[in-house]
Amino acid sequence: MKYFGKNTTLQEITEKYPETIPVFASNGFPQMKDDEQRAKFAGSITLETALTLKQIDMDTFVKLIVEAIEHDDSSIDVTLAKSGKRNKDGEADALNVVGLLPCPVRIPLLEKFNEFVNNCDVPINHELKAASMGLEWVEENIKGLSDPEDLPDLFISAGFDMFFDEEMIGKFKKQGVFADTTSLDTFNSLFDGLNLKDPRGHYALIGVVPAVFLINKDELNGRDVPRTWEDIMKPEFEKRVSLPVGDFDLFNGILLNIYKKYGEEGVTKLGRSLLQSMHPSQMVKSNRLKTNKPIVTIMPYFFTKVVKEGGPMIAVWPEDGAIISPIFMLAKKEKIEKLQQVVDFFASVEVGKVLSHSGLFPSVHPDLDNRIPPENKFMWLGWDYIYSNDISGLIHKCETLFNKAIG
Repeated sequence: MKYFGKNTTLQEITEKYPETIPVFASNGFPQMKDDEQRAKFAGSITLETALTLKQIDMDTFVKLIVEAIEHDDSSIDVTLAKSGKRNKDGEADALNVVGLLPCPVRIPLLEKFNEFVNNCDVPINHELKAASMGLEWVEENIKGLSDPEDLPDLFISAGFDMFFDEEMIGKFKKQGVFADTTSLDTFNSLFDGLNLKDPRGHYALIGVVPAVFLINKDELNGRDVPRTWEDIMKPEFEKRVSLPVGDFDLFNGILLNIYKKYGEEGVTKLGRSLLQSMHPSQMVKSNRLKTNKPIVTIMPYFFTKVVKEGGPMIAVWPEDGAIISPIFMLAKKEKIEKLQQVVDFFASVEVGKVLSHSGLFPSVHPDLDNRIPPENKFMWLGWDYIYSNDISGLIHKCETLFNKAIG
């Protein structure tokens, strides 16, 4: 490598090339933007180790770092591709595409999208952040807007939070600002019977993030392996479950589905089960903890594939269905003529392959093999439930119940 090696520490890279800090911060390492946090760990972890922990492809990530180093303007956000193209009248006429992408697939998706942008006949500005940037980034860019003109032309992200919150995107949906213009009339057969397609034609779905169980067999001590969501709420699993509380998209999807199926009592029991909150990359190594080892960790399906074979950790797909957090895409109806090719890109089988095969986020594209056994079920909140409830209010209610149960 020209500027650093795979065994170079993150501290060495960022000290020599401070322009790379935004690259790390927006690609799964948000703590790198904080001087104090960066000083605590960056000197003790190499580039190779950091990327392995995050399951990020070395070659692709290095390209982004080198791009930041070699760019004339070191302050540019490397995920923001501003085009110099003009319309026939000589005026700037770019589309604005914004989103939060699942961390394990963000870089390969960004690479494909940049190729698409470079060959597109419409200028496109895009800012596609890592999902780890979370609601804080969304609030800075979306919350408080009142004019649809100020919204991005296309928005893509997983979860329920921002899409149904009346202070964020929910109010624009009610105004009929968005339209699902994907050509996917039918979804992948893996989702047969779930009715994932929005019957009102506002939200487009391109994939899902499933939540499954990771069981530490060494900690069962005579307990049966939990096979359903109801199992992990039993008294014998109190304070023995790890949940992805910090992964807002998936965690809130879990809370909503538990509330729908088991009511307030179910959310309370789930809270009582909580031993601790972990990032999925920590969860897969939880058996190495000296104390407070969880029996069950609930995590995105993707992270179960980095578990060492033959060890005490086994993945269990819930028999009553892996709870799914949808990956939504919202496109402005008034911009569809120019925006359609961008919609088609994100709804394509090529993007579906990246989601499904690289990230284990099953794609809804009907022509794709998601490589998941057909007997594996999913648990989906359902559009009837979504449209008949205040989802943002329910999330707040569930969080209150959950936190009270933790006590």
